[in-house]
Amino acid sequence: MIGLGTFGYYVAKGLYTEGNEVIAIDIDKDKVQTIVPYSIDAIVMDATDKEKLKALGLEETNAVVVSTGNKISVSILICYYLAEIGVKRILCKAEDDDHGEILKLVGANEIIRPDRDMAARITRSLSKPNVLNFIPLEKGYDIIQITPPEVFVGKSLIDLDLRKKHGVHIIAIEEKDSEKMHLVPSADYRIKNTDIMIILGKDEDIEKIKEL
Repeated sequence: MIGLGTFGYYVAKGLYTEGNEVIAIDIDKDKVQTIVPYSIDAIVMDATDKEKLKALGLEETNAVVVSTGNKISVSILICYYLAEIGVKRILCKAEDDDHGEILKLVGANEIIRPDRDMAARITRSLSKPNVLNFIPLEKGYDIIQITPPEVFVGKSLIDLDLRKKHGVHIIAIEEKDSEKMHLVPSADYRIKNTDIMIILGKDEDIEKIKEL
């Protein structure tokens, strides 16, 4: 997590609480101190220093979230450096659409617009309530949305046999390229790399799927 304003702090804290290893970085010493209990390493550093950033080994992480507030030029430079370093997944908070487009050009994989995204989420929840939010789950079980692991792509659900091999159930698949939703998809459905899989299962089984 680079940038520990309000948004960055809560993202870092939430990730750590969910059991993820979090490295938190900010130039402000006081902000770094607040995140110490919710990180494996909290670093006071100017993330626009390319050599220092490179020395952290961030290319070995699953993802880096960049949230530098309204410092647009700073976020662009950091995103560019992260892409050069070889970070697999870069998520950047953007101030507006133009900022977001520039971040994509310099290497961001995903753009975060908290106010807009939350407004859209509230709109959907009010106009089209999601039944998943109302499914009572026993402790130790979860429902998640994930992109398919590479080993799943091109295979049918019957070939994958996820219930038998991994102990999880595919309850829906969303085709992002056509915006179609398949509830309880058929066994002959073939997974595409653009799909979103909605999976139900035990926490430990879901974690194994995410690690494939």
